[in-house]
Amino acid sequence: MTMPAIILVHGFWGGAAHWAKVIVELSRQGFSDLHAVEVPLTSLADDAGRLKQMIAQQEGDVLLVGHSYGGAVITEAGNQPNVAGLIYIAAFAPDAGESPGGITQANPPAAIANVVPDSDGYLWIKPDQYHESFCQDLTADEALVMAVTQKAPLGSTFGDTITAPAWKTKPCWYQISSEDRMINPENQKMMSSRMNAKKIITLGSSHASLASQPGEVTGLIVEAARSI
Repeated sequence: MTMPAIILVHGFWGGAAHWAKVIVELSRQGFSDLHAVEVPLTSLADDAGRLKQMIAQQEGDVLLVGHSYGGAVITEAGNQPNVAGLIYIAAFAPDAGESPGGITQANPPAAIANVVPDSDGYLWIKPDQYHESFCQDLTADEALVMAVTQKAPLGSTFGDTITAPAWKTKPCWYQISSEDRMINPENQKMMSSRMNAKKIITLGSSHASLASQPGEVTGLIVEAARSI
């Protein structure tokens, strides 16, 4: 059985390296066609455009995995014909006309007050609040590195809306983080429940489930990859 290429898409406040532990787990389980795309976080159109370029570089089927805002990116870019499925990891899965910002404002997360803009319009998690906001179940050292290397999005990206959500036509899977302080767990439940997902799992993790529970996250990806 030929396994699909797997493209991992990061979200706000972190780059492709946030997938480090999942990449190692997938490799140990025999997956070699792995890619972690670095998106600019300047607009949904820019981010989806970069992902579409990466999708087009793959010869066979592709499985997209999005964390956080990366879920919105795979939702927008995932209608390409060689995309075989979508996996959401504590992620936004907006419907047509919805934006991550609109979903967030309707039901704010616990740590929303710790997100602040700079004078150029980029949004940052306050570095001294990063650990408790984004990854309270990681070590202080891991959180420090994430805080210092955080990749800030342009604030306007939050308001960019989805055109044709790929989860309406592609097989999908969803992982909810029940202790998430960046995307309200109730929003995750709402988004996952309406997408007719093949499987929904809930982990007692922070927003950074891909780093704090990489084995469980990898397990969902592997299950999806072997079913398409």
